[in-house]
Amino acid sequence: MGGFKCLCFYLLVFLLFCVAASSTDRYSEALLSLKSEFLDDFGSLSDWIVDSRENPFGKIHGCSWSGIKCDKNSTIVIGIDLSMKRLGGEISGEQFHVFKELVDLNLSHNYISGKLPVGIFNLTNLRSLDISRNNFSGHFPLGISSLQNLVVLDAFSNSFAGSLPVDLSQLENLKFLNFAGSYFKGPIPSEYGSFKKLEFIHLAGNFLSGNLPPELGKLKTVTHMEIGYNNFQGNLPWEFGNMSNLQYLDIASANLSGSIPKEFGNLTKLESLFLFRNQLSGFLPDELCKIISLVNLDLSDNHISGPIPESFSELRNLRLLSVMYNEMSGSVPNGIGELPSLETLLIWSNQFSGSLPNNLGSNKKLKWVDVSTNNFVGVIPPDICQGGLLFKLILFSNKFSGGLSPSLSNCSSLVRLRLEDNMFSGDISLNFNDLADVSYIDLSRNNFSGGVPSDINKASNLQYLNISHNPQLGGVFPVETWISPLQNFSASDCGIRGELPKFQVCKSISTIELNNNKLSGKIPESIANCQALVRMDLSYNNLSGHIPEELAHLPSISILDLSHNGFNGTIPDKFKDSSSLLLLNVSYNDISGSIPEKEVFRSMGRSAFTGNSKLCGAPLRPCSGSLAMIGGKGMGKFILILILCSGLAIISVISILWIFFVRRGSKGKWKMVSFTGLPPFTANDILRSFDSTESKEAILPLSASIFKAVLPTGITVSIKKIDWEAKRMKTISEFITQLGSLRHKNLVRLLGFCYNKQMVYLLYDYLPNGNLAEKISMKREWPTKLKLIIGIARGIHFLHHDCSPAIPHGDLKPNNIIFDENMEPRLAEFGLRFLQQLNEDTLPLSSTTKGDKFNNATEEELWMDVHSFGEIILEVISNGRLTTAGSSTQNKARDLLLREIYKENCISSPNSSQEDIEQVLDLALLCTRSRPSNRPSMEDILKLLSDIKPEVKS
Repeated sequence: MGGFKCLCFYLLVFLLFCVAASSTDRYSEALLSLKSEFLDDFGSLSDWIVDSRENPFGKIHGCSWSGIKCDKNSTIVIGIDLSMKRLGGEISGEQFHVFKELVDLNLSHNYISGKLPVGIFNLTNLRSLDISRNNFSGHFPLGISSLQNLVVLDAFSNSFAGSLPVDLSQLENLKFLNFAGSYFKGPIPSEYGSFKKLEFIHLAGNFLSGNLPPELGKLKTVTHMEIGYNNFQGNLPWEFGNMSNLQYLDIASANLSGSIPKEFGNLTKLESLFLFRNQLSGFLPDELCKIISLVNLDLSDNHISGPIPESFSELRNLRLLSVMYNEMSGSVPNGIGELPSLETLLIWSNQFSGSLPNNLGSNKKLKWVDVSTNNFVGVIPPDICQGGLLFKLILFSNKFSGGLSPSLSNCSSLVRLRLEDNMFSGDISLNFNDLADVSYIDLSRNNFSGGVPSDINKASNLQYLNISHNPQLGGVFPVETWISPLQNFSASDCGIRGELPKFQVCKSISTIELNNNKLSGKIPESIANCQALVRMDLSYNNLSGHIPEELAHLPSISILDLSHNGFNGTIPDKFKDSSSLLLLNVSYNDISGSIPEKEVFRSMGRSAFTGNSKLCGAPLRPCSGSLAMIGGKGMGKFILILILCSGLAIISVISILWIFFVRRGSKGKWKMVSFTGLPPFTANDILRSFDSTESKEAILPLSASIFKAVLPTGITVSIKKIDWEAKRMKTISEFITQLGSLRHKNLVRLLGFCYNKQMVYLLYDYLPNGNLAEKISMKREWPTKLKLIIGIARGIHFLHHDCSPAIPHGDLKPNNIIFDENMEPRLAEFGLRFLQQLNEDTLPLSSTTKGDKFNNATEEELWMDVHSFGEIILEVISNGRLTTAGSSTQNKARDLLLREIYKENCISSPNSSQEDIEQVLDLALLCTRSRPSNRPSMEDILKLLSDIKPEVKS
């Protein structure tokens, strides 16, 4: 009996122990409940399981789980860190009441969505709350004032909306506040000026508006403030000058107006001041010179006027000075050249005059100088590259003179040199052997002499060289002008004599411009090696001989200008087979025979062939029998047979048409126009291919405006249906014909069109690999993304700059970027917006597409294309995450965008791609500027891309 009592006693103790153990492990139960709410596709919380082994009395199972931190005795959970676990889903927060002692909660770098649970505000001991880089949405809930111990609140990069929480200002211990990168709107609460210990505040990249509250000037403890990339009104409050501990201030792209307050000179601890892309005006205050600690000063893209104050010479720690794109004038103070730390000087697009400081660069730290588009005179400072760090020197569109600075001849750090449109003279005294990294040199529109440098081939990375419009240059071509990486060589109007050097190593070259020189001899047959050649201009020279057939075999040749020379013989018939050729200008030579019979030659116009008395055929006069045989090499009998065959063909066509019209009647007659690449099918063939229905008199009941059809020979085409007005038919068909003549590897080919009085069907190449919208979220390597962006840019550049007049795309978006069999991007539906305007009578009937000038409406469309291109860049580099580029990205801080893009491209540590990504992002932001005139042209865009991608072809 006593033994039984003893057993009962021990059983009772054991049960009490189990109850005690389970009650003390409520933390583990709460954590498992939280785990059940997460979407954990990657098993990041797979170790969150209760061990079957006994847990010591009072101990917590969860203390051994990943991301959980407990006290020394493992009896209390004091930290939860689930950052970068790739967790998704929504959480209720009902479990948080258990964690009363929690000090740190980190849910950052995940995919958590839904509303922020108010249960978090029960964690009254919390000192750090990090929910950054998630997708929390809705209004930020009330109740955060209960977290009186909170020191860090990081909600960066979420989707919060509504107003900023006012009760946040009651947190007396808060030091770090980051609400950047969401969709908060309304003004910054004036109560935010009452924080007692705040050191860091980041509200950039939202939709905040209203005036900046002057109360923020009371934040005496703040060292870092970013509130730009919003849409404020009004001026910069002078009270901000009272923030005596401020070290970093960024209010860029915030729509601020007025002048910079002189009180900002009181920010004597400030190291970085970014106020670019606003509407600021007035003079720069002299008082800024008191900020001796200043390292970075960027006031670009405003309306600031007046000179750079002489007192700026006192900013001894300044590394970056950027006042580009303003309305400033006067000379650059000599003291700027004496700044010991200056690395970057960007003052382009102003009205500065005088000489650059003679000692600029003598500090041996200068890396980047851009003073282009001003009124500078004088010479290049002699010590500009003394430190051997200068990699960009941009001086174009000024009035500089004299010779090239000797320090440039061995400036091995140079990557980009642009001196065009000045008055430089003397020899091109660059030591190309020492310019190992240079990729872009433009010396055009100057007064250089002494001939083409003989050591060009020693610049092993040179892709772009332009020495055009130097009439006194003279000399002959060096034997080894063409080098492997060279893509663009321009030396027009230079007085160069002699023969063209042989094209032995030219596999990369895409553009050769040598017009208006004194070249003689023949075009070397080795031109066949230049397989990437797109454009070649040899006009206004003394070249002779036959036009090499090798030119017709080049796969990418688009524009070939051989006019005003002494060429003889015939036009090689092989040009008929070129799918890329847009213009062959052989005017004013001694060409004979007939022009190849192909639509693209007729579309070139008479001016491309005039001045050749023995040349005939469309678009010149018809060839008579004798003329047709000139250059025909005894093929008279063959030509006679061709004439008989043609007659029979015409009779057959007339018979077929007669039968067609008898059967169909006059109502709804269909006609067919074929361009290059489409066999001469009849309209009936095309219509029958839509489906198996024999009768096509009725309008097709199509469910979509674009569909696929298989033509009689098995060719698959995409077909776009457009309804049109009969009175507009002639004008519209002329414009469609112009579109049909366009050939570029980044455009979808328009093969032909079939029409009657009510509608038209446009026939395009069918490309089965889908469009960019379908593949935007696909993970791609950075080089692949860069290639995609460049391909799209080439297509738009062709429409804007190689078509005369320019053709806006009009509807540039990911859906209209199609991939061919090589996954090369091709632009679809280009010009159709203009066609629609023609059809809707929003353009006068007298509007024509044949002038050299385009009207204001067309110019607007071109700028819109650039804006759309910028949006596409942002989508590509962010895998589709940045889809509202026109609004949200312009309201997000650049650093914030970069972090998001690095994350999307899986770049967590510095590498060679980071600088490329940064430059591409900057280009996208330039393209999406609100003022159209502030956006770059597609010509400029391709030049900027050439910095990033050496292989780019313009």
